[in-house]
Amino acid sequence: MSAGSGGSSRTRYAILGCGSVGHAVAEDLTDRDRDVLILDRDESRVEALRDQDLNAQVQDIAAEGVGEAVADRDIILILASDVEANKEAVRAIRERGGEHYVVVRASDPVSEDELRDLGADVVINPSTVIADSALRSLETGELEYMARQLADILRETGESDGRLAILTHDNPDPDSIASATALQAIAEAYGVDADILYTGDVGHQENRAFVNLLGIDLLSREEADPLDAYETIALVDHAKSGEPEMEIDADVDVYIDHYEADAEVDARFVDVRTNVSSTSTILTKYLQEFDLSPSEAVATALLYGIRAETLDFKRDTTPADLTAAAYLHPFANHDTLEQVESPSMSPETLDVLAEAIQNREVQGSHLFSTAGFIRDREALAQAAQHLLNLEGITTTAVLGIADEKIYLSARSKDIRINIGNVLQEAFEDMGDAAGHSTQGSVEIPLGIFTGIETSDENRDTLLQLTEEAVRRKLFDAMGVEGSEGSNGS
Repeated sequence: MSAGSGGSSRTRYAILGCGSVGHAVAEDLTDRDRDVLILDRDESRVEALRDQDLNAQVQDIAAEGVGEAVADRDIILILASDVEANKEAVRAIRERGGEHYVVVRASDPVSEDELRDLGADVVINPSTVIADSALRSLETGELEYMARQLADILRETGESDGRLAILTHDNPDPDSIASATALQAIAEAYGVDADILYTGDVGHQENRAFVNLLGIDLLSREEADPLDAYETIALVDHAKSGEPEMEIDADVDVYIDHYEADAEVDARFVDVRTNVSSTSTILTKYLQEFDLSPSEAVATALLYGIRAETLDFKRDTTPADLTAAAYLHPFANHDTLEQVESPSMSPETLDVLAEAIQNREVQGSHLFSTAGFIRDREALAQAAQHLLNLEGITTTAVLGIADEKIYLSARSKDIRINIGNVLQEAFEDMGDAAGHSTQGSVEIPLGIFTGIETSDENRDTLLQLTEEAVRRKLFDAMGVEGSEGSNGS
């Protein structure tokens, strides 16, 4: 990359403007045995630098000749506190030509843009650098502080020979299950027996495969001991997914989530981080803070939880999610992950998907379909997910009827809408609606729409009335023009 003459391949540096920042950089580069030339207009400062055996020359970096003075340098760091002088130096160096790599100091966003326009390769604003460093230190310190609080609760539980109940959200998904599994592992490190409790069903074939292949032990709330038998209660990934009416008949001690709860959480320990995309990411950070290497099962669960919540890093992925996934990657069993992500499809799910494909109606990029009368309502979620892969489709909703109830499962990859909020707006006054930005579900008593008793004779009429009413309310809530759709090809 050399910009000057000579046969040496050693990278040569120049520092223009040697105040406190430039001096610190110069000393660090010199300690690394780099070839460094310092230019500064202050004669006394140059003399002091020479006394420290640094290669320094008197040169006003805003004056003519600065380009020639650094012609044989490869990397040029322009670090004066005088931003106008820095601009002149960049201008002179670029006008002279050459392939110098130029790093320059700015003072504010305006000067950052101006320096880039002049040809700087990298622009540094010390205020931003200091702020970023302070925030990183704050984040590290906050995690350390929170980890101590969590450790105190677990230690107290262990000392009293108490047990920990970890509650997932209703009908738990991979992120909720994985987070609970990680907290269970942390508790065990403190000698605390922990049970993972859930209500509803572990639906969707991928979720069942996830639990079975990793050997995760989940207990139904109906089968487990009552909550008052546990010393400590923890809720993980509980705020936005699942049934909002899920009641906790006990004091909550630990609450960890990546969504804000709808109501204020009254717990001894609360860690809610909306700047990450999965609760699995938060629990991975705790494993690292506690210096606990995850078992293969825990690492695989957490990695799948992050991937499922971010749609394999294609949705709302943050740097924290990526670094957590990178940490988990060598511990995880990737053959198991592949099995989880490609489970065999049951005949019931195949039938529901076939019905949904056949009956699909498309309005713009929105698809609505009905699977008719079904036996497995979880198959609706899989059908909605599969239909989302159709070309031009950004939002899907699939309806089915079972057990005198209407079930609707929806998926969306449209960043402009929150499908969970849409479902709540459309149906919360007539049934249970839940979900978040990319997925949601609705459960409605059948008689609300039709007032017709279910019988073999009126099944078709019942299904038609239900489908029209649900589709209209859904599209109205989404702001979709028109209620009549067309079959896709």
